[in-house]
Amino acid sequence: MTPGPWIPLSGAAHRIALEVLLDGPLSRAELARRVDLSAGSLTRLTKPLLDDGLLVEVDTPAPGTRLGRPSQPLDVVPDAHHFVGVKLTGDTAHGVLTTLRAEVVAGAERALSDHRPAAVADAVASVVAELVASSPAGVTAVGVTLGGHVTRSADVVRAPFLDWRDVPLADMVRARTDLPVVVANDVTALTEATHWFGEGRGAGTFALLTIGAGVGFGLVANDRLVTSDDASLGLIGHHPLDPAGPPCFLGHRGCAAAMLTIGSVTAQVSVAHGRTVGYDEALDLATAGDAAASRVVTDSGRALGRLVAAAANFTTAQRVVLGGEGVRLAGVARDVMLEALRADRDPSAAMPQIALQSPGFVEWARGAAVIAIQTFVLGR
Repeated sequence: MTPGPWIPLSGAAHRIALEVLLDGPLSRAELARRVDLSAGSLTRLTKPLLDDGLLVEVDTPAPGTRLGRPSQPLDVVPDAHHFVGVKLTGDTAHGVLTTLRAEVVAGAERALSDHRPAAVADAVASVVAELVASSPAGVTAVGVTLGGHVTRSADVVRAPFLDWRDVPLADMVRARTDLPVVVANDVTALTEATHWFGEGRGAGTFALLTIGAGVGFGLVANDRLVTSDDASLGLIGHHPLDPAGPPCFLGHRGCAAAMLTIGSVTAQVSVAHGRTVGYDEALDLATAGDAAASRVVTDSGRALGRLVAAAANFTTAQRVVLGGEGVRLAGVARDVMLEALRADRDPSAAMPQIALQSPGFVEWARGAAVIAIQTFVLGR
């Protein structure tokens, strides 16, 4: 199917499309109940969505449909629209091609040897071109994310890993791809992907903590992303966790950035061993009982438990999702992390459910695709 036009949705039509996208197939009766509409109003609102191919009638009975009762549940055709998500780091553009339900179909990446905005935009366009060529239905839109401050879903105000200020990235990529482009902070996008299609589904309120090159925090409350102009500044990175810990690059002793980032963990273990030690090797050494690595990983695991407790305490979230390329720490230091979490919680409080995401950059790039999907479905 050829993708339909970029159709902004609002009001009841927006709610209908979202319910079906996230939970379809749904019977008309169930859908009308969810969005609080009469059968006639539902028919009127779904007709243009059916005409444009965003919704389809399917023969598969929807869950809960009574046997013998004629029904044509509504669903989306995930393969009718494809989206490209690109996550930028300091050295690589990681890209994925996804369906309308954010299922990853293909991947591609390009090295970023040149941080000039034009060179990075060229690399993103090259990734997009490769993924467009692998899509049987073309590409509806592109999402690009990076660690930094983004405004208007288009402009990068500041991106420390690329040494950027005031870069109109969406316009630059759009000019090279001739596709709709939306840009977002990477943690914001990953939070949205976790909410719609990941470990946050079904939780009206949850917190996302990411550890990797930096430390990130995302929050969904009452099924809505909590955001502000400062949300992409990585403010949680300087939350104090251990007064005896090492200093971060700004001199804050024992803050989240000093205790949990990959660079901090590897630097401490490397100094102790007198050679360069990678992150996975540092965790492997700790698991094998190496004294220096065990001390660093234990301290980091304890700090992670305290950060999880702080996130749950301040937000009352009953689910905390841990992600990022450094998330393996949560498994290796699980016992000390949980011990610190319990110590910083009121004994009468329920322990938050902890869910782990897959490490690596596919999840980040998928998050970039999800912000493009949201723009298509919600007209953001």
